[in-house]
Parts: sequence; C-alpha cells; structure tokens
Amino acid sequence: MISWKSKKQGIISKSSCEVEYRAMTTVTCEIQLLVYLLQDLKVSFEQTSLLYCDNDSTKYIARNPVIHERTIHIEIDCHIVREKLKKGLIHLLPISTIEQLAYIYNKVLGPQSFKNICSKLGLINICSLP
Repeated sequence: MISWKSKKQGIISKSSCEVEYRAMTTVTCEIQLLVYLLQDLKVSFEQTSLLYCDNDSTKYIARNPVIHERTIHIEIDCHIVREKLKKGLIHLLPISTIEQLAYIYNKVLGPQSFKNICSKLGLINICSLP
C-alpha cells in the first residue's frame, strides 16, 4: 500500500451528490499524485484508473460540461474531475448501491448485507475462532 487516508470532509455539503462529487475530486487528485510519483520513480503507468460511483447525479455532473445554478458551489471540483476524465486519467463506472463495499464503514446495514460485504472484504470474526 502506498497511500491511505480517512478523514471527515472539511465542509458541510447540502446534498449527497455534492458529498459524492467532492469525494470523487479528492480521489482524482490522489490518483494524479500517485501517477506523478510513479513518473518520478521512472515507472511507466499509462492505464486509466477506474472510479466507481453509485450516484447518477454525480456521474452526470462529471460528464456534462455545463455548470448549472445548483452546482455552482462545486465548480472548481467540477473542472478538476472533468479535466482528468477528458485526459483519460480516470474512467467512471457505475456500481450498484448494494455492491458498494465502503458502506460497511458508514451505513447501517441489515445482517445479510453486512455478512455479504464482510465476505467480499475477506473479514473474519476473530471472536469466533477456536
């Protein structure tokens, strides 16, 4: 692992779309930083990074070059993500909400969803070990 970080967003967002978009911008900047690091280490990396998003509004804003009145407060973030999409640094892919593995950390899940995500992440209950 080269990079990992978890922190609260430093701004209060008005919608889930805004939260998702700001997170997408943060990830996009982190990807760009890692590409620059690889270039400094003389490691060739020409692949597009896949970015999964389960919010249709967020994907629409990222792909739509028009800034709407309701997105003016995230305009700088819009330019960053759109530029990196256009240059091919990232590629947005849809993901079903129920397949979103990060939800184990920030959502209340039913027992079956919780077990399913634990299984996908390879998590085990150490209390149940012999």
